[in-house]
Amino acid sequence: MQPFSCHTLVPIATTTSSTSHRSAALLDHLARLTRLRTEAALAPFGMRPRHLVALTLLRDHGGAQQQGLAIALQIDRTNLVGLLNELEKAGYVERRRSPEDRRRHIVELTPAGEQALRDVEASLAAAEDEVLAALDADEREALYRLLQRATANHVVDCAAAAAEREPA
Repeated sequence: MQPFSCHTLVPIATTTSSTSHRSAALLDHLARLTRLRTEAALAPFGMRPRHLVALTLLRDHGGAQQQGLAIALQIDRTNLVGLLNELEKAGYVERRRSPEDRRRHIVELTPAGEQALRDVEASLAAAEDEVLAALDADEREALYRLLQRATANHVVDCAAAAAEREPA
């Protein structure tokens, strides 16, 4: 019997009926494998997964109000300030006052942040290739499409989320 090590991928077998499969355990296991590989890929860049998620949200959805970004990231506004301080110190984001409401800040990705995100994503591709090595290209694309559909109703629009929290 092969000894277990941190580098050994242990398949999870689930007992299910032939008519019903539950994916939670497998998704959790895949998420953990992915997180371990992602953290290792991010470390040389001085980033953590929460940095990656914030930068990706800003790239994919444009600048965001700080409050809306906290809601989209599902973190406390105080924790967001710390996260943004780290990203701003690295030169990846900038905060500026909202022209409509000087009490609010708009967070935007900088050109250096865009480049860092491209570099990190190239490194993450190798980590993803390792985790999903058992799937061919068509299966990976199908998995991606299914995950997009499964998460589509859980994406938070930063501007809409901030507007909903505004006092009347």
